[in-house]
Amino acid sequence: MSEVSLSSKFQIVIPKEIRERLKLKKGQKMQVIAREGLISLVPDQPLEELRGFLKGMDTSGIREEEDRV
Repeated sequence: MSEVSLSSKFQIVIPKEIRERLKLKKGQKMQVIAREGLISLVPDQPLEELRGFLKGMDTSGIREEEDRV
């Protein structure tokens, strides 16, 4: 597990080993999700790269009832 610090400008640096493992690129956009005291950064990816990545996934219990339409 890596540790980061929040700068005076509220910025963080993603550790090199994480950037390399996730193949992040300079200037890449990310979605920021805050939930139950956790902050998640989710890299944006082109839709072509996402095709079929959920195949066979168990979807039970992923969303909360109030999130459903």
